[in-house]
Amino acid sequence: MADSITFEITKRIGTLAEARGGWMKELNLVSWNGRQPKYDIREWAPDHEKMGKGVTLTEDEAKTLAGLIAEQLGMTLS
Repeated sequence: MADSITFEITKRIGTLAEARGGWMKELNLVSWNGRQPKYDIREWAPDHEKMGKGVTLTEDEAKTLAGLIAEQLGMTLS
């Protein structure tokens, strides 16, 4: 049997959308299994006890993603 995964939302950054049944798609800093927090985008149940599949990014990956999105939207990052 696999070990359980632990997590701690160290900083709630913002909500991207409300999904089904009150679940929220959020951007947070999350520490998985006691490791350094990473940027995390996924759906969370209202009580944050359950989660959907998501993507976890290092700071460098998050900066690259922000640049790609800004480029696609014709924005400039400062």
